[in-house]
Amino acid sequence: PAALGFGSPGPGRYPELGGFRADATVLLDVAVGLLGAALWVAPFLLRDDLRPTEAGFDASVPFGAGGVGLALGLRAIGYSAVTPFVEEHFVRSWLIRFAEVWNTRGDFRKVPIAHFTWPSFLVTTAYFVFTHQRWEWGVMLAWTLLTMAWFYRRRHIVPLIAVHAVTNGAIFAFVLLCDGRFRDASGAPLSLWFLL
Repeated sequence: PAALGFGSPGPGRYPELGGFRADATVLLDVAVGLLGAALWVAPFLLRDDLRPTEAGFDASVPFGAGGVGLALGLRAIGYSAVTPFVEEHFVRSWLIRFAEVWNTRGDFRKVPIAHFTWPSFLVTTAYFVFTHQRWEWGVMLAWTLLTMAWFYRRRHIVPLIAVHAVTNGAIFAFVLLCDGRFRDASGAPLSLWFLL
């Protein structure tokens, strides 16, 4: 675990990852991640008017028809591993704490992880929502409120990286397994690639 940065932080490591000890509660992190995926996907399956009109991810574009597997693999790694790690560090490690001290020029590193204030909560929520496409704002708001509540309960960034990774991984798996299995209001098979 220390090699992954979960032990005592040293120079060049992420101190926010230190001190986390996995236990049975990790199963609840997985459950919250799966609930987040369901909150994200369900509205688009139930209502045609919520889905975007533009086409979604096309795995044949980056490397051609012969490179679909490679494109999907890279997309899965970025979506399920890189994005959760980077975004959680940026938002729930830096932004949420910086929002507490920006007007005092204080050191954000002195603010404890998952310390609640209304300004930091609202800034973080706004960031998550408005950095997504307009058609995603409703589901992003629901996902953000769920994960912020879990963040304040868990009080550590590692569980939120796990929640985010499970949500994204579950959405990715759902698209791969269920694309074309649902129908829109006209009865046509529904492409789910817009979710990615």
